[in-house]
Amino acid sequence: MAEVYVIDDDEAVRKSLTFMLRSAGMLVRTYEGAEEFLREAEYLAPGCVITDMRMPEMDGLELMRRLKVANLPLPTIMMTGHGDVAMAVEAMKLGAVDFIEKPFREEDLFKSIAQAQVADASPRATPATPQDNDVFAVLTAREREVLKCVVAGLTNKEIAREFDISPRTVEAHRAHVMSKVGAASLSELVRMAIQAGL
Repeated sequence: MAEVYVIDDDEAVRKSLTFMLRSAGMLVRTYEGAEEFLREAEYLAPGCVITDMRMPEMDGLELMRRLKVANLPLPTIMMTGHGDVAMAVEAMKLGAVDFIEKPFREEDLFKSIAQAQVADASPRATPATPQDNDVFAVLTAREREVLKCVVAGLTNKEIAREFDISPRTVEAHRAHVMSKVGAASLSELVRMAIQAGL
């Protein structure tokens, strides 16, 4: 069974996740910070990483960059209590399997771990397929423009200024896009768009 490596500077979060994951029969190893994890990373058994986005010394995005440079592309789930679109986009571009916001439901975390455990250890940027592009063919021209801005990391207010529309209208377009393409979360939408070459 592959291990799950939990990296979070909050001891309560580490303990809570350890209990939850071990109760589900998973092997868990915890780390207080990214530096501590990186010192051991090349010697660890295959597994997936669950890391906090914001940590002192080195954040989750920098950890992912370091793993890539070291040619240790462990499937990674990014979690944060202060998520924003730009962070989610950056995490997905670096190959994160998922980007989840605290507090999250157990079943959502388990689903992300299952995806991470079957993910290829190679970079997850896969070529677009005709099916990927077909999913986005149902979008209107404006919905496609809004989606491209979301993937570029723009906030609703920035997108609203870009097209001279209200932030509420941007929210409506985003909701329509997610509904039409069947994305359950922002991270899933970003991942689908990146894989489709958008």
